[in-house]
Amino acid sequence: MLKRRLIQTLSLLIYNADIGRFKTGSVSKSQLKNVCVPGLNCYSCPGAVASCPLGALQSALAEGRPPFLVAGLLLLFGITLGRTVCGFFCPVGFFQELLYKIPSPKMKKNLFTRKLTVIKYVFLVILVILVPLAGFMIQGYGAPSFCKFVCPAGTLEAGAPLVLADEGIRKVAGALFLWKVVLFASTGVLCVFYFRAFCRFACPLGALYGFFNKYAIFGLRLNEKKCSRCEKCVKKCKMDVKTVNDRECIRCGLCVNECPSEALTHTFIKKNIKLKENL
Repeated sequence: MLKRRLIQTLSLLIYNADIGRFKTGSVSKSQLKNVCVPGLNCYSCPGAVASCPLGALQSALAEGRPPFLVAGLLLLFGITLGRTVCGFFCPVGFFQELLYKIPSPKMKKNLFTRKLTVIKYVFLVILVILVPLAGFMIQGYGAPSFCKFVCPAGTLEAGAPLVLADEGIRKVAGALFLWKVVLFASTGVLCVFYFRAFCRFACPLGALYGFFNKYAIFGLRLNEKKCSRCEKCVKKCKMDVKTVNDRECIRCGLCVNECPSEALTHTFIKKNIKLKENL
């Protein structure tokens, strides 16, 4: 767990290495913004030195540009890591886990929360792909709809720092910014009670990477000879998994630590795992 926290912290710092921009209230002009980092990290964050894959995909579709580069990078991240990106390399996931540490009653996963995971796939299809594309086809220019109306990374990493640092931006911040603040605050409260609420229920990037989990090079390996079929790996997992390494698995390693038979390990030589949950 300590190693994972270190990787999460380093990812946050590397993604936002242009620290001086936070003081000036301006957005980094880094040349690396032509490429994307694996995790969700807002392009408009003052310190961001590269682009967010979700924002880059929406922007390309909204402007009518073939998203070859971002699609290639998403394919690369997906095939190599899958949702390991969510568990290790996403600043938004890291912040959610910190919020969950706040002492409070914790809501356990159940059949209802599992059904709520469908929302992120709806967001992926409608807000990330169809709405930006339709906007371009109808008006000649669309909008990165998920970024504009929903994404908490934009509010936390871009909106809040820029509003605080720039009086001019504060004066023109209107109803949309207020909506994003309310939505961000609501999401933050949910994350205190529900483990990674945004990640589980609303993040289209996690939904996209989830499709690669079965095939990704990096995953979890089960030693079938050691496995006692106790299913503690699935039952102890805070994500809405049905099996280890399914689309909801973020490869955080909690199951590895919980396995009494030491049958699970992180590996680059992954086998398919078929352990059914019994809730």
